[in-house]
Amino acid sequence: MARGTKKRRWRRPKHRRLDRVPPGTVPGSIIVDSDALHPVIRVIAYGPDDYVESEQVDPSQIKEYVGKWPVTWVNVDGLGDPDVMQLVGEIFDIHPLVLEDVAHVTQRPKAEGYDKYQFVVTRMAFAGETLETEQVSMFFGDGFVVTFQERPGDCFEPVRERIRNGRGKVRSAGADYLAYSLLDAVVDNYFPVLERYSERFEALEDKILEKSDVETVGEIHDVKRELIRLRRAVWPLREAINSLTRETSALITDDTKLYLRDCYDHAVQVIDIVESHREIASGLMDLYMSSVSNRMNEVMKVLTVIATIFIPLTFVAGIYGMNFNPEASRWNMPELNWPFGYIGCLGVMGIAAAWLAVFFRRRGWMG
Repeated sequence: MARGTKKRRWRRPKHRRLDRVPPGTVPGSIIVDSDALHPVIRVIAYGPDDYVESEQVDPSQIKEYVGKWPVTWVNVDGLGDPDVMQLVGEIFDIHPLVLEDVAHVTQRPKAEGYDKYQFVVTRMAFAGETLETEQVSMFFGDGFVVTFQERPGDCFEPVRERIRNGRGKVRSAGADYLAYSLLDAVVDNYFPVLERYSERFEALEDKILEKSDVETVGEIHDVKRELIRLRRAVWPLREAINSLTRETSALITDDTKLYLRDCYDHAVQVIDIVESHREIASGLMDLYMSSVSNRMNEVMKVLTVIATIFIPLTFVAGIYGMNFNPEASRWNMPELNWPFGYIGCLGVMGIAAAWLAVFFRRRGWMG
């Protein structure tokens, strides 16, 4: 199975994305994000014996590949031009309502069947400084696969290499097998992302045990939020893949369904790892609270020991600070007239403090 690491050449600026069309918009309207990139089209067409790959393809040139090769893969990077999306949709007879879902990049992963094609929405994940996810919309039908991505850079390069080198059965299979390969690449790309979280957990655990601070709590909460985003991306993806395995359409062969079942198993594994990571994150928060509590207990223990040592000293100092006049009565603090009274008092106080310190240390309450 292909497991690639996604390389980024562009990062989306921070802004509020268009989550849905304005109320009252005509159904099927393609409204794109103002910050979306201009589409760049790449075409890979292949058969059992040969292939052709073209970059920077004009939408009007796509028809030159469709039908002349057993399988044609059209990949569109960027959703900033609704006219380009409309032209691609017309070539492959894609319904405007479906193109509307493509333009709105907050779709829930899903799989829908139509007469001439299958429509699949999934999300790619990339773990850099923070988790990034990207919507990938895919159509596949008789001899064609069309993918729409938000921006350049993806996890499909291993699939492209297999097409170029003729490795595996991708060149001898149909478009449904290519669609499976792309879905499998998306699912398998979650594994290196989750491995990054394993490394972050180890670093956070060491940091908690060495020194706990408010920044550590923020990092733990960030990890928990990112894991929730991963869970929201993978759970519906599993159901989408499962629906493809049960699809009765002639666009998916029985042989490809066997591979889709394996892809479904990988999705289940990803979900299991995500759930275990969420438990680890919760455990790290419990560890942080225990660490803070233990540190507080250590501080309180030290302060209690110090206070206990000074209790007899305070008692002695309090007695001899009462200032009873010894001339009024021979019972009024006769030690005040003793030549060694001051030294004797300090000695008693020092012996009491030393004895208590030794006693606490032997009991293991100090050091």
